[in-house]
Amino acid sequence: MKVKTKEYLPGQYPDLPPPPGTFGIIGWLKSNLFSSISNSILTILSVYLLYLLIDGAINWFILDAVYDANDKPSCRKLGDGACWAVITRRVDQFIYGFYPHAERWRVDLTFLMLFFAAAPLLYPEIIYRKYLLWFSGLYPFLAFILIKGGFFQLELIDTNLFGGAMLTLIIGVTSIACSLPLGIILALGRQSNLKLVKILSVCFIEFMRGVPLITLLFVASTMLNYFLPPGTNFNLLVRVIIMMTFFSAAYIAEVIRGGIQAIPKGQYEAADAIGLTYWQTTRFITLPQALKISIPGIVNTFIGLYKDTTLVVIIGLLDPLGIGRAALADTKWNGLSTETYLFVALIFFISCFAMSRYSLWLEKKLSTDHK
Repeated sequence: MKVKTKEYLPGQYPDLPPPPGTFGIIGWLKSNLFSSISNSILTILSVYLLYLLIDGAINWFILDAVYDANDKPSCRKLGDGACWAVITRRVDQFIYGFYPHAERWRVDLTFLMLFFAAAPLLYPEIIYRKYLLWFSGLYPFLAFILIKGGFFQLELIDTNLFGGAMLTLIIGVTSIACSLPLGIILALGRQSNLKLVKILSVCFIEFMRGVPLITLLFVASTMLNYFLPPGTNFNLLVRVIIMMTFFSAAYIAEVIRGGIQAIPKGQYEAADAIGLTYWQTTRFITLPQALKISIPGIVNTFIGLYKDTTLVVIIGLLDPLGIGRAALADTKWNGLSTETYLFVALIFFISCFAMSRYSLWLEKKLSTDHK
């Protein structure tokens, strides 16, 4: 009995499945890691070195680490790994600085509210966005009342008690939120046809970019009072935020200016042809495209600004790095700089990595390229 086989015309034969071991994980390993004898040897050596490194790191960081001790000598007696007791003993200071313990609920509530205030600005598709935007507009005033106090029977807290991650977030978030609109104004001013506006914008940008931030902070902390009327008390934290905002805005202005210059000239001509005014062209054509193009540069500037908040330690404000240095100055914990700086680095890495990932997500969401 003959078995019937399906006949195909020339050129219509179905594709055969790929040979086993040429696709999937096995195929990727063969083509990338074990494609030759030399590559196989390098892969095996690399895996072995990673095993030694990871095994030693896990032991030092976690398994052999000491999490509670009274001082460094007792820490060394309890284990050979990291002495995280230097962190756990001061974890409150690393987070809140010297903020009164009984009032720390205000800090917690403020930064919990920050997520709800930022959500409608960062994620336009969130539900109830219209109502949350009202809350976003009120948030700066609510945050000031909660953190600073002095209203509604809340205890007034001196800004000299601010410190740790709380201080970093206050300076970083406020400076970032204020520097973006100021940077947009400076970028438009530098592109303006009005001579006076253009000259003032160029002078401001070039001065801020030409002077180190550490110099501006020093001027804000010591010399600024000489230019104010006698008896004027200008809060140090406010001065720092203003200087960091101005410094960051100058760099953001140049990033946005690059985005504006990348827009084809034909779009401006089309806007003129349909009768759009300068402000209509800026709002509906220029700025949306310029900001989309400038997202990587803007976020990069924000990350740099956030890390630059560590410079406030030179003017007496204790951010996490300042708290860590104060802990190392204690004779009980002298010599535990590795654990201290690793913990501070972890705090900044988490924040900066989150900003970086949001930037990538926003780029993909706003991308209009053909795929």
